[in-house]
Amino acid sequence: MDYHVKEFAKLTTKEFFEIVKLRIAVFVVEQNCPYQEVDEADEQALHTWLQDDSEIMGYTRIIDKGDTVTFGRVIVNPDYRGKKLGNKLVEETLKVIEAYYPNRPIIIGAQAHLTNFYGAFGFEAISEEYLEDDIPHIDMRKN
Repeated sequence: MDYHVKEFAKLTTKEFFEIVKLRIAVFVVEQNCPYQEVDEADEQALHTWLQDDSEIMGYTRIIDKGDTVTFGRVIVNPDYRGKKLGNKLVEETLKVIEAYYPNRPIIIGAQAHLTNFYGAFGFEAISEEYLEDDIPHIDMRKN
């Protein structure tokens, strides 16, 4: 299993195609949530993913917000669920953030049912629950 980190401009066409295909399969189709999945943030983001041979096992994108950093589009490929890859993915993402953006607070918009998952990494809720694309979310922060 390899972990990759690339700026948008350094992604190959095939890499971006595989990333977007997985994101749409889960966030739009599986979660039945039609929204603009590919957006301008993709051009500014660091794209990170776990890969086994040629298949993406998990993915995140990291976005520099100036005084803070965020990450999102956290996804584990359905074929690899139940193997604790979400933990590995977030651990690696946090390492990248510390390397690229040391000592900056990290603020994420997490799906509300994942509050405890992110809490295990030191994130604390900083908002009330709200709907984003009809899915309950909560803002969380890690200093």
